Amino acid sequence: MYEPVTVPLWLFLPIAAFALWSLLDRLLIPSGRWFLRRRLNRLIDRVNRRLDVEIKPFQLTKRQVLIDRLVYDPQVVAAANDYARENNIPREAAMAEVHRYAREIVPTFNAYVYFRVGYSIARTVARFLYRVRLGFADARTLAGVPPNTAVVFVMNHRSNMDYVLVAFLAAERTTLSYAVGEWARIWPLQQLIKSMGAYFVRRNSNNPIYRRVLERYVHMATEAGVAQAMYPEGGLSRDGRLREPKLGLFDYMLKSFDPKGANDIMFIPVALNYDRVLEDRTLLRSLDGDAPRRSAWFAIRTALTFWFSQIGLMLRGRWFRFGYACVNFGAPISARDWLTAHAGETGGDLRGLDKDRRFEIVGRLAHDVMGRIAQLVPVLPVSLITTALLEALDANEGPLDELELKTRVSTLMADLEARGAKLYVPRADRDYAFHVGLRMLVLRRLVDENAEGLYAASASERPLLAYYANAVAHLR
Repeated sequence: MYEPVTVPLWLFLPIAAFALWSLLDRLLIPSGRWFLRRRLNRLIDRVNRRLDVEIKPFQLTKRQVLIDRLVYDPQVVAAANDYARENNIPREAAMAEVHRYAREIVPTFNAYVYFRVGYSIARTVARFLYRVRLGFADARTLAGVPPNTAVVFVMNHRSNMDYVLVAFLAAERTTLSYAVGEWARIWPLQQLIKSMGAYFVRRNSNNPIYRRVLERYVHMATEAGVAQAMYPEGGLSRDGRLREPKLGLFDYMLKSFDPKGANDIMFIPVALNYDRVLEDRTLLRSLDGDAPRRSAWFAIRTALTFWFSQIGLMLRGRWFRFGYACVNFGAPISARDWLTAHAGETGGDLRGLDKDRRFEIVGRLAHDVMGRIAQLVPVLPVSLITTALLEALDANEGPLDELELKTRVSTLMADLEARGAKLYVPRADRDYAFHVGLRMLVLRRLVDENAEGLYAASASERPLLAYYANAVAHLR
């Protein structure tokens, strides 16, 4: 009875492995999950107490549950059936596409990653590269927003840093679910962005199944009150000017919106501006259709050269980061109130309208929001000085001394203030603002300073100077 039992090694190893797996699966892994879930719930409770807009249950729902809800949404299933009939393919093949798009779009929101990892990275990167400032915030931005209201931050798009900057500045008020483009679908950035609640958008896709899956996900998130952020321009500004809004996401949010229902949508205009956009030359180059295509090696070499030059400036004590980055938040626009006031005989209900009529109304709302954003664009030192110098260059006036240039900038500031523009004056010191803006341009060799202390815009850099002047050109 007590004699040892001999087991062959080939049998003992599977038995030991099975026993170890059973121990992990039945005891250690559930205990670990319970411990992590308990800590996560405490974090969510603590965060919700200080947020103006709380984390919604929709964001905490398991991803697979959301994918299943999206895949078997009646409108998505109907779109898959129509697609299968029109293209003479099996229904299963169409549904396979639905599954693939749903997995691509639906994020995996993780509050711990958002507030402990994402927020820390955003804050560190933003403060390392820029002097980050909140220039203006309307007192009504998030004050008293009802719990059943979906908040949508609508922003101009000047740089890929926009995502980092706004996520950092808005983290004390709410979590943001971004609509991000294909650029973010690279490993490991994709996993981090999805963990922070962002969803991917194929901006130029005309696939009807994809458009319907995206539409229904946006509808689900909006109906659940998830705070979202979007760039209606559809991409980065190539020349520095504001672009015409695209209506896709606006339409997805409003297509099934019930103005008499319990839920409302608040569009909050947000405007950003920078003293230096890291992608400025690349964006301008993209406007030239005849420009030769650069190789990946050229891009890597240029990036390394740029950052080594910045390190050299740091070592010599001449690195002043990339100037100021400023964000302004405007007053919210209620979709219910706007549609009731502007949608005429429809009474604000767009659900029964055909596409053309609905897009006409949605387009007016989008332009109204973009108009608010245009008025909120922060006027920064570099934009002021480039505007003054380009006017002198276009008038063939020759170099200006410091006093004359300062006088022109002061006149320009007074004119913009009279028009209601939002000027950001660092340290509330206009003389300091003038000098930091001029220093930035001289260090970048966009402005030439001769031996007599006279300043002139570099003629060869005119397109780049115009890029920064264009950021505020609409305010004049």
